[in-house]
Amino acid sequence: MSKSLVEMAAEIITAQTSASGMNTEEINQALQQTFSVLKNLQHQETCDVAGEEGTATDSGKPAVAPEKSILKNKIICLECGESFRMLSPKHLRSHGLTGREYRTKHGFKMRQPLCAKSLSERRKKAGKARGLPDNLRKSIAKRRKNGAAKKKG
Repeated sequence: MSKSLVEMAAEIITAQTSASGMNTEEINQALQQTFSVLKNLQHQETCDVAGEEGTATDSGKPAVAPEKSILKNKIICLECGESFRMLSPKHLRSHGLTGREYRTKHGFKMRQPLCAKSLSERRKKAGKARGLPDNLRKSIAKRRKNGAAKKKG
């Protein structure tokens, strides 16, 4: 698991403070500056990688249409251009978004899975194998029956 930018900045400043005497204000300022530089470097690196793949442009708009971002074996994040098997809530939070906000922002239907098509198909087959569609049909029929009984009574 890779380190967060805050962890990296803290390690750098810890090494700096052990080498030279710094007061609390200097440590705070150095930590903020280091974090800012790391964040900018990460953003530039992400843009460079995304630019090579053709998934993002300098204007910040994705070069890939949202409907083309969901492929058979990967999904391309339209925010940063990285490829995943599934867009996790943790990754979306790194962009300050929820799954609902991401879908709305990029024009997806709310029921659209944010994962590769192969993963979605595998889940669909596993659900059918467990009998979920039959159970769902029974539940819907029961609700209709209860709803009709309430209207009569």
